[in-house]
Amino acid sequence: MLWGFSVLKDEQMKAISELEEKTGVTLLAFSGINISNAELTKEDLDEIQKLEKELGLSLVAVKVE
Repeated sequence: MLWGFSVLKDEQMKAISELEEKTGVTLLAFSGINISNAELTKEDLDEIQKLEKELGLSLVAVKVE
């Protein structure tokens, strides 16, 4: 399971914003995504690592179920 920021509908966003205003805190919404490890070739892995270096980021290759 991977957790990422939720995609919210307008009414969900409104409800969260109202509660944030009432409580004086910032709320973050996360949703779970079922994933498994992606099977990569050596060439794929090399390309991903090259892009990571170029962008200064860490990338994770997964298969969304």
